[in-house]
Amino acid sequence: MEEKNALVEIQGLKKYFSSAGGINHAVDDINMKIQRRTTMGVVGESGCGKSTLGRTIIRLYDPTEGKILLDGEDITEVRGRKLRKVRERMQIIFQDPYSSLNPRMSVEETIREPLKESRRFSRKELEEKVDELMDQVGIEDRLRLSYPHEMDGGRRQRVGIARAIALNPDFIMCDEPVSALDVSIQAQVLNLLMRLQDRLGLTYMFVTHDLSVVRHISDNISVMYLGQLVETAPTRELFRNQLHPYTKALLSAIPSIDIDRPMQRVQLKGEITSAINPKPGCRFAPRCLFATEACNQPQTLTEVEKDHFVSCCRVNEIN
Repeated sequence: MEEKNALVEIQGLKKYFSSAGGINHAVDDINMKIQRRTTMGVVGESGCGKSTLGRTIIRLYDPTEGKILLDGEDITEVRGRKLRKVRERMQIIFQDPYSSLNPRMSVEETIREPLKESRRFSRKELEEKVDELMDQVGIEDRLRLSYPHEMDGGRRQRVGIARAIALNPDFIMCDEPVSALDVSIQAQVLNLLMRLQDRLGLTYMFVTHDLSVVRHISDNISVMYLGQLVETAPTRELFRNQLHPYTKALLSAIPSIDIDRPMQRVQLKGEITSAINPKPGCRFAPRCLFATEACNQPQTLTEVEKDHFVSCCRVNEIN
């Protein structure tokens, strides 16, 4: 993939939080490129830093260290009016379509809000734009004056999607946008996101713990463990050939309906460690079946095969 096509690039990104027990290294020295008009899936266990990574990239959190580039422009330190402009180009779809909507605002008021805030549109243009957005995401006109509590989860999430695309952003961080929905509704929302990507030229970061979902929607997948990337590759390649022990364990947990190929579960040892004041070296090592003394040294995300990066000093020995 050519570097010039990267819409979003992060370099050495870190986000730390102070806690009673010390410093939580929620996002720790991550490098990533997200190509224009593609979807980067980010997967890992709960608490691994997926959502924090996405929210730091779109500047809902200020980074502790590192750089965030949008279309080649460094947006790491922007403030005030420039930050408002950046946030028009980088939007978010939240996990919970109920708590993320204002209960006192109707559908049309919610969708109109970012348009009004931009101060770009006349009153007539506002109404036309609201109509267009409702049509794009499949919200019936009869729901125009409805409030969040009067709609099901799928329709609420469509309102959230309409709000996110209202100002024609380039990049959308999708923070587990279907995990709170019934399975039958999940597919509808995923297909909607994919149609909008094709139609509007959107670039997504798709954060999820659901491997079947990320396989369906992503072009590339990055696997996180305790604030760090352990493997990143094109989706088909990652599901065909996992190289990091954690990725192998993660994907082995996917249920299979193929009775001729029984599941070979990878059983991890021990409990997940903490990202608070972590020791140097591989953070997965305490649970890894292949760990040696060498794993106590800092690990680097290295290209092992074309576009396939792994953070493991023993990757060639165990594969």
